[in-house]
Amino acid sequence: FASYYGDHMVLQKAPAGAVLWGYGNMGAVVTVALSGDGGTIIMKKTAQVKGSSGTWTTVLDPMDQGGPYVLTAEQGLENVTLQDIYFGDVWLCSGQSNMAMTVLQIANASQELAAAARYPYVRVFAAAPARSNVELEDLERVSLPWSIPTAGNLGHGNFTYFSAVCWLLGRSLYETLRYPVGLVEAAWGGTPIEAWSSWRVLRACGLSKDAGRADLVLFTSLSTGLSSSTSPAQHLSGPQTPSVLWNAMIHPLLNMTLRGVAWYQGKPPTFYPQTLLSHQTLTVPFFSGSGEANAFLNTDRYNCTFPALINDWRWAFHTGSAGQMEPLLPFGFVQLSTYRRQSLNDSFVRLRWHQTADLGVVPNARMPGTFMAVAMDLGDEHSPYGSIHPRDKQNVAHRLILGARAVAYGEKDLVFQGPYPTRAVLEVSRGLLNVTYSQELLCQRRDMPAFEVCCSSSTWPCRWLPAPMVAVGSHTVTLALAGCRTLVLALRYAWAEWPCDYKSCALYNIQGLPAPPFL
Repeated sequence: FASYYGDHMVLQKAPAGAVLWGYGNMGAVVTVALSGDGGTIIMKKTAQVKGSSGTWTTVLDPMDQGGPYVLTAEQGLENVTLQDIYFGDVWLCSGQSNMAMTVLQIANASQELAAAARYPYVRVFAAAPARSNVELEDLERVSLPWSIPTAGNLGHGNFTYFSAVCWLLGRSLYETLRYPVGLVEAAWGGTPIEAWSSWRVLRACGLSKDAGRADLVLFTSLSTGLSSSTSPAQHLSGPQTPSVLWNAMIHPLLNMTLRGVAWYQGKPPTFYPQTLLSHQTLTVPFFSGSGEANAFLNTDRYNCTFPALINDWRWAFHTGSAGQMEPLLPFGFVQLSTYRRQSLNDSFVRLRWHQTADLGVVPNARMPGTFMAVAMDLGDEHSPYGSIHPRDKQNVAHRLILGARAVAYGEKDLVFQGPYPTRAVLEVSRGLLNVTYSQELLCQRRDMPAFEVCCSSSTWPCRWLPAPMVAVGSHTVTLALAGCRTLVLALRYAWAEWPCDYKSCALYNIQGLPAPPFL
């Protein structure tokens, strides 16, 4: 079988059929049999080994959730048998180092690791970090073969396996669905979206294959955190090179039938001390990040590259699964958390905005079938992995699972995102601006400078002025415009790299979900 099939795996359940593929002798016929635990054959499929590639492919009939099953592939007198196979929902988790942070590294790690044994039907698999200049058909290496979760394989080390966000999401899915869940991790810290993009995405967004070789200012990372000192600009190479992670870590998975994708990517590439990297041998400089690499690289292209990547992955997985996967594959992602309390520019918060295709909330017309976990209020200044790597991944996963339940599984009337403004009305005579929100509001901090207005001026860019909250109703916020004596051109909220302390932003809904930033 191909590298990502094995004992203990979860295959996608009905209504999709699971794609299976592997290797054989040129021209030979391979017979694949699915058997019940007692040995009764449930289905048989045959496939011929293609001469050009030496591979065979078949699609199983859709199977309801459950197991265990035995899967056998036979070619003449040879056979390969996989045991303890289940059918359920399979989710792919990808991105940078906040996705790669393991359960060992998060808040309450010891309790989370001890709880692993309670979830034997959530199965985990991790692709090894790899890059390639050409599209690969199979993974070069596997870090964690399909496994039943244990404290050892969920907390193997720092930034290795298994992804805490992915695990917590899958665990919550299992608690909701009550049937098996398979989790596939394919993540590499400090990598920009261009590295995860096919040539189709780069071309659609006006980027060449050399787009990532532009000079990039790198930030020096200290073992106790991230400093703001800069080193001389260096060329992107290795895992930052455009398409190399798409080629080696995503393209090989295209024959896998999935239920959805979770993505955590976006932050500034940063050097990490070699001691943190002892788990892997590197021949190029390694940068670690949480999805924020694009805060300093092609930042204002992200409103093209991210929607384009989502559409391209959907098309590629739909095609690779022989049409078994739905064309609008559910795609969830984490909006950037925090980095520095003081910043010289707004590239970080601009990227948060671009993550929504400049529309503020998802799903939207440019990003249908998506859901987002807002994380700007989960900052962790004292994280031993640097403030860019907050340890509270439980709230991230909680916000993701709400979106998955609503968008991927169609739960009606489930509130899965925070309040968002629907209109703003000026009271010119009183110098007030009334902002109406989509949901009932819970005001945590009325005294914080959360809102700013841009007044008309002969100079551009304009100077943003604070607009204090003078009143908060059930669905409205009234802002004072004392500093703005002319026409208000624009309004923004939480437009800062570090907009608030932990879970203390200005506005939430009554379910405790933060209002996202907007412009």
